[in-house]
Amino acid sequence: MAHPLVEQLRFARSEFQRCLAGVSEEDGAIRLLPMNSIGWTVAHMANQERWFWVVWPQGNMEVGVELDAWDLRSKPPSNPPLSEAWAVWGAVTAAADRYFDGLTEEQMQEHLVVDGDTRAESVGTLLLRTIYHYWYHTGEANAIRQQLGHTDLPEFVGKLGIEAPYRPGA
Repeated sequence: MAHPLVEQLRFARSEFQRCLAGVSEEDGAIRLLPMNSIGWTVAHMANQERWFWVVWPQGNMEVGVELDAWDLRSKPPSNPPLSEAWAVWGAVTAAADRYFDGLTEEQMQEHLVVDGDTRAESVGTLLLRTIYHYWYHTGEANAIRQQLGHTDLPEFVGKLGIEAPYRPGA
């Protein structure tokens, strides 16, 4: 069984996906200022997971290399195609899950070393940062969808009690 925080991350991811289910390629490219497009948001989340969970702890620079080409820090923001952003997101999260599957309570307290420098935040804190980041962008994406006139949007927070209920630490 995965660490409880990993379960919470996986639940936050599933709610992010549920929020964005059915968004068309066209709507995924619309930018309602000051917010970024939904395509950018999916790529942005993939990029965070790539660095935090694939590159830094696993040393894997091959997964999600497309994110580099999209230059997610550019001004004005890039606008990756939604379908391509989801494809990269899927590959990155699958690679991240390989790291998460063996994560122990002791490892949650460790600090990753990146380019010889120890990260200020522990693995557990980085995991919390990622979870909260998903919730931020899930809310923002829901607001974008409302502004676009989408109806029958999902209500949150889904099946938390079934999919990611509270349980004591591992």
